[in-house]
Amino acid sequence: MNTSFISTKQIRDLVNEQKFTSTQDIMNCMKGMFADVLEQTLQAEMDQHLGYNHAERRNDEGEKNYRNGSVKRTMKTQLGEVEINVPRDRNGEFEPQIISKYQRNTDGIEDRILSLYAAGMSTRDIKEQIKGLYDVEISEGLVSKISERILPEVTQWQNRPLEAYYPFVFMDAIHYKIREDHQIVTKAAYVILGINNEGIKEVLGLWVGASESAKYWMGVLNELKSRGVQNVSLFCVDGLAGFREAITAVYPKARIQCCIIHQIRNSTRFVSYKHIKEFMKDLKMVYQANTEEQAIGQLGIFKEKWGKYYPMAVHSWEDNWDILSTYFDYPVEIRKIIYTTNAIEGLNRQFRKVTKTKNVFPNDDSLRKMLYLAIQNLSSRWTQRCRNWDIIQNQLMIMDGIQA
Repeated sequence: MNTSFISTKQIRDLVNEQKFTSTQDIMNCMKGMFADVLEQTLQAEMDQHLGYNHAERRNDEGEKNYRNGSVKRTMKTQLGEVEINVPRDRNGEFEPQIISKYQRNTDGIEDRILSLYAAGMSTRDIKEQIKGLYDVEISEGLVSKISERILPEVTQWQNRPLEAYYPFVFMDAIHYKIREDHQIVTKAAYVILGINNEGIKEVLGLWVGASESAKYWMGVLNELKSRGVQNVSLFCVDGLAGFREAITAVYPKARIQCCIIHQIRNSTRFVSYKHIKEFMKDLKMVYQANTEEQAIGQLGIFKEKWGKYYPMAVHSWEDNWDILSTYFDYPVEIRKIIYTTNAIEGLNRQFRKVTKTKNVFPNDDSLRKMLYLAIQNLSSRWTQRCRNWDIIQNQLMIMDGIQA
């Protein structure tokens, strides 16, 4: 589009004619010009719709459709509110292309509303922001309606095909209060984050459902498989009971690494304050060992010293050792990625940031669309591969028996 169709001379003549005395005068003039140009465009669309120009006489008596005046509509634009005359036809078939029949807001305002909504701002605050930025009054209900327009996009994203192979997949859930059947219930937002074969992070899906359970996770994994994920090298999970069974049922060949940080938190919950510093020092000798053999030896020493004081803490390491020690089978470059769920914890921090103003969500979709917008905002910055990915990829190919 040519944006320089007004010559300098025309602008000068306009200034001399209008005798502007303030910037508001200029803005009012621009609004009037905008309305004039838009109305001329609408008349041209009507000409094309009817098949003849406005001033042209029609001789064919069989043609029953013709112009039928116009209707005033107020558009909220970046220039402020602008009144325009939208032409009508007798048969009511004319629908302008440049503006949808019932459009009231320009795309610029809608995009700003969505960006503010994605940042976790309340509908009331968004209303005030739009008033300050555009001098346009909008209702809180309109903010909600605009945000609802992304739900088809959320559904399309959720059902998109995925790659057949992901080296690493992280699984976690974060809990929220949601209104349901006139009650406030706690639900879990289930999130799966993958690192694809290019070494780049990718959120594979988002689900809002019943409080976190292994049964629900198995359903999520089955959906993942139906969308194309056939092979996962390793799952990184927290300490939820039943995770192992859910993963094994759907991806029997995949390895599992339980998050060491979650395990430490669980095993130190009941340790006395006077013991915690020494307890942690001895525990580090276990999970920071160079090999699994060394770690097992340190676990024995740890048990001998602390078993009589905190038997449950020691037993939790022994009982889950097979999924706590998986990372010892991997080289150092890979251990840094898989021994904790830090990759997905960063995503959860973003979720908490944008939802901190929401004590209770009115429904599942309200939570889903806010988290989806947060995901899109964050994933747009995930352009860098994991450090040393070329080395990691070659090591994985050898370990998993994948041919180059």
